[in-house]
Amino acid sequence: MPNKNYKFNKKSLQFEIVKVSLKTRILKFLSILASGMVFAAVVIFLAFTFIDSPKEKMLKREIAQYDLQYKLLNERLDKYDAVLTDLADRDDNIYRVIFEAEPYPSEVRKAGFGGADRYNKLEGYKNSDIIIETTKRLDKIQSQLVVQSKSFDEVYDMAVNKAKMLACIPAIQPVANKDLKRLSSYYGYRTDPIYKVRKFHPGIDFSAPTGTEIYATGDGVVTKIIRSRSGYGNRLVIDHGFGYETMYAHLHDFKVRKGEKVKRGQLIASVGNTGKSTAPHLHYEIYKDGKRVNPIYYFFNDLTPEEYDKVLELSTRPTQSLD
Repeated sequence: MPNKNYKFNKKSLQFEIVKVSLKTRILKFLSILASGMVFAAVVIFLAFTFIDSPKEKMLKREIAQYDLQYKLLNERLDKYDAVLTDLADRDDNIYRVIFEAEPYPSEVRKAGFGGADRYNKLEGYKNSDIIIETTKRLDKIQSQLVVQSKSFDEVYDMAVNKAKMLACIPAIQPVANKDLKRLSSYYGYRTDPIYKVRKFHPGIDFSAPTGTEIYATGDGVVTKIIRSRSGYGNRLVIDHGFGYETMYAHLHDFKVRKGEKVKRGQLIASVGNTGKSTAPHLHYEIYKDGKRVNPIYYFFNDLTPEEYDKVLELSTRPTQSLD
């Protein structure tokens, strides 16, 4: 039986049934419904804010795994980058030094990869920054690998040609000289025998009688034969390749022709007294990449360590050149 509400009527002194209108009932229902919805909204808000759903828990575990894998990937990229940097350092400062080659150009090693719009297709995603940055690092490593591969190809070719290069380097004395006293004037500043002023002497003078045999100091090709009564007088030049050239001056006569291939130790000329010379001798110079260098440093195949030390000591003494 439904509950009825009663109200005491003071005039009739009786309890009367309270009649509730439809509007009042509707308003009461709506107020209860609104209160329920507010309560439900608060409960849902608190639940979504502080309590993870099973799906959210699964997604968070996946994100944590992605973060871990991304960190591990970057650590691996760091290691690869460090290994490539070490390889480049060894390539430039060890391998290429051994073969007397210039370091690989730094601007080539550090060259960019791709154009400005290379990564446009990776934009517009929620994690575009991470994807683009990782892709850039991979492209950089790929570019370094390509450059290093080309460099090692060059080093391999140089290694294959190492025996040929060793045969071409000027590594003996041009005059058979068991008596080191024949080395009369060394590379450096010396007194000019005619003008009596200190001038730079760009080679070594070997004092020897006219007609003494002169030998090629390394394999090569005779590129110049010059006959002259002034300056260095009669002289010849041998191109040994690998950036090396040698010049033999004040010659008496020639034993080879221009364009002829010669071997180390081969007879090429004889000592003379031609040109600006005060006594029979050989003026000998070595060029490396177009620049004169001290021939003393290239006698390693022809002298014992003791003799080499003695030559170095003698080269520091002030002397007068013969030309």
